[in-house]
Amino acid sequence: MSNLFNNRVFGCAIIKSINSNYNADFSHQPRTLPNGTVYATDKTLKWSVRNYWKKNLNSNVFYSKTFDENMSPRTLDETFESHFGKDIFKISDKNKLRIEVLKSIMSYIDVRLFGGTYAGKTNISIHGACQITHGVNRFGENVIYSEQIMSPFRNPSEKNNDSTMTTLGTQSKLQEGHYVHHFSVNPRNIEDDVKRVGVDGISIDDIEKLKEGLRKGVTYYDSAAKAGTENELLLWVQLKENSKLVLPSFVELVTINNDKTIDFQKVTEILSKEHVKGEIERIELYYNTGITKIVNEPADAIKLEL
Repeated sequence: MSNLFNNRVFGCAIIKSINSNYNADFSHQPRTLPNGTVYATDKTLKWSVRNYWKKNLNSNVFYSKTFDENMSPRTLDETFESHFGKDIFKISDKNKLRIEVLKSIMSYIDVRLFGGTYAGKTNISIHGACQITHGVNRFGENVIYSEQIMSPFRNPSEKNNDSTMTTLGTQSKLQEGHYVHHFSVNPRNIEDDVKRVGVDGISIDDIEKLKEGLRKGVTYYDSAAKAGTENELLLWVQLKENSKLVLPSFVELVTINNDKTIDFQKVTEILSKEHVKGEIERIELYYNTGITKIVNEPADAIKLEL
């Protein structure tokens, strides 16, 4: 029996954030669209999944910040060398070097699933099997507040050496948000690269790890800024193996009501259409049944604990 995963998938991951800052911009504010709606980039969800794989499942990930012995962040080529050694970079043939670098990094789950760009001693672009969109807060309110915090240390730039004032700062948080990230999985995205270097494609084990990361990764990373941010729900719509069906983004189709109930009415209306229903192999719905309330979920959905 083949261990390869050949189905296409559509779904969404919902992240709940209460008095927290799921994804800050460079001014440390929650990110907002021009209309004031709070959002998060796809990168922050991918980072949480990578972090979960690396620290909880002992999986090798390539696109992750690492440090050298002087605690300086490694360059891309230095990161490659830390994983695979320096011998590959001794290859003088540029085409062969590109193939060998591609073969090496394709052995890591985050590259197979999320892809990446390698711009170092060679140049490679990989279109990963799993594509994730920005997450948009679908809760009706976007209340951001700031509070002052104090450091126990004096500001070294203070000109008065006798000053007894310690450093003041601010931190900003979102009062409540429910971010909806749409995602799709298409193993054929890496089909050409797989054939080119002679490695396996997306495995069933890769998919199980992806689902686990999308269900638990955000909750697992519990920093001071992100305390209160956690995985809330995962919707997984798996198509039949040879299906060519394309589904729309679920972001605008999911509604979070004022009482925090997650309403899937618009999603269910699409999935229940005859020409769509016949293309679906299975629907899985992961959430904490003791905390999360959902309504109008797809009738054939298999309900599982988050």
